[in-house]
Amino acid sequence: MTHLILVRHGQTEWNLNGKYQGQSDVPLTERGRKQAQLLAEHFPVDHVDAIYCSTLCRARVTAETIAARFGLTVKPDPAFRELSFGDWEGLTYQQIVEGWPEGMANFLHHPDILQIPHGESFPQLQERGMKRLNEVLAEHKDQTIVVVCHGAILRSLLCAILGIPLANVWRIRQFNTAVDMVDYDADNFPTVSVINSVSHLPVDMR
Repeated sequence: MTHLILVRHGQTEWNLNGKYQGQSDVPLTERGRKQAQLLAEHFPVDHVDAIYCSTLCRARVTAETIAARFGLTVKPDPAFRELSFGDWEGLTYQQIVEGWPEGMANFLHHPDILQIPHGESFPQLQERGMKRLNEVLAEHKDQTIVVVCHGAILRSLLCAILGIPLANVWRIRQFNTAVDMVDYDADNFPTVSVINSVSHLPVDMR
């Protein structure tokens, strides 16, 4: 059995301000660093063989905090970076609605056909994420691996793992430092046992 643990990064300033981060390299807030520390202290398993992460600092610092508990070195990988929001990066929901009303309507209701100006599509995001994830799973068969990344890519990966269309990507919630757990049997068939768990956080930290 191969065990996969997916983790979203801790809180950032842009999370607080409602700005779309995409591939902008926004650091964790003090609260975000504390969330990561609490996750490390209350991690759902006692043994991890490898930890991969996005190359963006909010994911990398979250991963390094977890890795310190297990004496591991993180493996940053650009394939696990967030969706590129192109012209929308650094903007709030309201600013995007005002500038691209039709685009934002697709973002919420038809993400599978959304075209972000100068950014990525969800199918592109899912393809690059799943390609690398499948390689990582093959490299670590019968081990426990952790991948720390971002909200949109995590949702797209879970859609692929669960076999549901990308049109449903926003039906999956991912809080800061949320944990998702997937088990793969000998035939590489996945079973999802946990989605969006923040049981490591007190209510006032979620």
